[in-house]
This record gives sequence, C-alpha cells and structure tokens, in this order.
Amino acid sequence: MPYRVEDWRRSNNDLQDDENFPQEQTGWGGPVAVPSRRPTGHPSSTARQGSRTGVEPVRYRARMPTSPRVPPPTGLRISRGDATSPQAPGPKIIAHVCNNRGGWGKGFVLALSRRWPEPERDYRAWHRERARNDFALGAVRLVQVSSDTWVANMVAQHGTRRGSGGPPIRYEAVASCLRALNPHALELGATVHMPRIGCGLAGGEWDRIQPLVERELLARGVVVTVYDTD
Repeated sequence: MPYRVEDWRRSNNDLQDDENFPQEQTGWGGPVAVPSRRPTGHPSSTARQGSRTGVEPVRYRARMPTSPRVPPPTGLRISRGDATSPQAPGPKIIAHVCNNRGGWGKGFVLALSRRWPEPERDYRAWHRERARNDFALGAVRLVQVSSDTWVANMVAQHGTRRGSGGPPIRYEAVASCLRALNPHALELGATVHMPRIGCGLAGGEWDRIQPLVERELLARGVVVTVYDTD
C-alpha cells in the first residue's frame, strides 16, 4: 500500500512541559530550543514590563540542547551489488525513476518486480487514475514492500524513447522527486538506496544527476548508497 506520512508520525518526547523554559524540538541534529507560547500575564511578560516600571525583571536561562548538532553526511556511498537488496540496518527506501506514460517493462523495474509485485501494481494504478491524482513529472509515491523497506516510484522520465528534444530524462523532475523524497526519508529515519537513477533507458548523465542527489538528500541529512552492478 502507498506510504502515508500521517500513519508514521512519531511522538516527540523532547517537548518540555515546563512553561518557564523554551520548548525543544528534534531534527536530524538533535533538540533545538524554540520560543514557547506563553499566555498573557505570564512572568516573562512582567519581566519585559519591568524595564519600564523600575521593577527588576525576572530572567530565565534557556535550556541547552541535550545532544550536539551533527553535520549532514558527506559523499555518496558507492557499493557493488543489487539495489533491490540494500545492505543497511533499519528502515530503507529504494528509489528509482519511472516514465510518465505508464510503461513498466524494461530496466531496473524488472528487478523490482521479480522481488515484489506491489511497486508495479501501485504504479500502474497511479497512472491509470492520473486524472484524479497527482501523477505527473516530479511526483513521488512510496510503496511499502516489507516491514522496514519502501520503494519510491519517482516520475522523472518523459516517455520511453529519445526524441528530437533529447533523451527521456528530465533533470528538473529528478530534482523535484528527490526534494519530495527527503522529508519522507527523515520522517521514517530511513537510508536511501538506488542504482544510478536516470542513467539507463532514461538516457541521463550521472555527472548531472549526482549533484542533485547530493543537494536534495545528502545535504539535508539523508544517507544515500548508490549500487553498481558487476
């Protein structure tokens, strides 16, 4: 079934109930202090007025984050092997490029279908009902195939053949797909695994796609492994 973010939201145990301190929110780099909302008449409001009335203001010391901020991962992980069998602990997303014509019969998609029927089934239904959904270049749909693995069908290929306008790959759509994939990966705490997307039947150049992966995923806190076949 397609992945829905609302089904996987996690409770944030770092939120502070003490109204005298800023609340904390967590992201990829750990808790970050943010201003809490205080009702009218809260002591902090009185503190701000004290500078005008001569009353010594009450001061509060912000609570520091409990874990250090960790820099985003740098550099793609390149591995020899099968992208449909990612070698990593924890939640995993397998990302690949689809065309916008409903075709699923060549390239990496065949390897996916040999392992799981769900990604193809969902893609075909998504395309068939495109008049009533968001199917288009730049769209992404996550399909869960096991308890800790999802397949990301990313529509970034216009048609299936090279035409007068060049190869079917659309780099702008690749960037949009990766940008849309990023929050899903962070929400799930998942690593992302892929072949050299867009460089097979889509006719793309890896030298143009790799910077998009680095900008939209790596630089935003998602670990990515690219698989080369032997």
